[in-house]
Amino acid sequence: MTIIDNAVYVDGVRSAEPESLEQTFETLAQHGGMAWIGLYRPTKAEMAAVASEFGLHALAVEDAISAHQRPKLERYDDNLFTVLRPARYLDDTETVEFGELHVFTGKNFVVTVRHAEMAGVASVRHRLESRPDLLRHGPEAVLYALLDRVVDDYAPVVAGLENDIDEIEDQLFAGDNTVSRRIYELAREVIQFQRAIHPLPGMMHQLKRGFEKYGVETELRHSLRDVEDHVERVISRADSFRDLLQNALTLDGTLTANRQNEASAVQNEQVKKISSWAAIFFAPSFVAGVYGMNFDHMPELHWTLGYPMAIALMAGTAALMYGIFKRKGWL
Repeated sequence: MTIIDNAVYVDGVRSAEPESLEQTFETLAQHGGMAWIGLYRPTKAEMAAVASEFGLHALAVEDAISAHQRPKLERYDDNLFTVLRPARYLDDTETVEFGELHVFTGKNFVVTVRHAEMAGVASVRHRLESRPDLLRHGPEAVLYALLDRVVDDYAPVVAGLENDIDEIEDQLFAGDNTVSRRIYELAREVIQFQRAIHPLPGMMHQLKRGFEKYGVETELRHSLRDVEDHVERVISRADSFRDLLQNALTLDGTLTANRQNEASAVQNEQVKKISSWAAIFFAPSFVAGVYGMNFDHMPELHWTLGYPMAIALMAGTAALMYGIFKRKGWL
């Protein structure tokens, strides 16, 4: 069933709970008030019925059905179509999950369309029902309350992303090989988060321009300005995350290059030592190899001091080469 909640409010009080959309339309026509219809992944037939009753624009209805929209606010005559992207931080996977909320508001109705599970709309409805003085201001009060709730829910997301960035800094200096991938994945989440919040100031400005024309109550104006302040703070924090991650990626590249250079330097030192010792042992082996050819006519074969001289030559050559390599710092 796609109708999550369906009620008619009169003077800020829930006065009827129709069982179908048709009953909602009849109740609204007979008794007046404001209808608030909550839909979850509605069918085309349900959206067509709502659109026909409240005069919703076809393009907005099409967007609400197909979903996958970016945050925006569009005005069609006296009706508003608002798209919001709620978000929540998942501690288990350390990721950000994004939802999508479409809100149609008119003179006497609010229609919310959701395409993902989220408790925010229900909690806003319960809060407003406990504040009839606020709810009696009509659809604007509902829209502003939904905006406020979505923006407030961004605070845990900001805190979660900030904690992830702190962990990345620890990984960087610990030499964790997986940190590059985590930086990339976190940067992608931050970009998605920015896409959800960056359109909000423009949307707020559009709403503020309609204050006088549509006679928005002073209390609601203050409420929207408070939401606007929160949005600016969230955007500032998210933009700083983008810069921090870019710096972290640069630092990771620098640290990786330094580690590679250090490893290369160590390897070069090892090669020098191996080469030096190989050369040192080669000289005695060469002398021994020459005297081991067993030719008959060799000057030193029948010389009494031939053997000591060969040993001395091998030892002297090895010592000389050792001294040369030691002086060069290869040993």
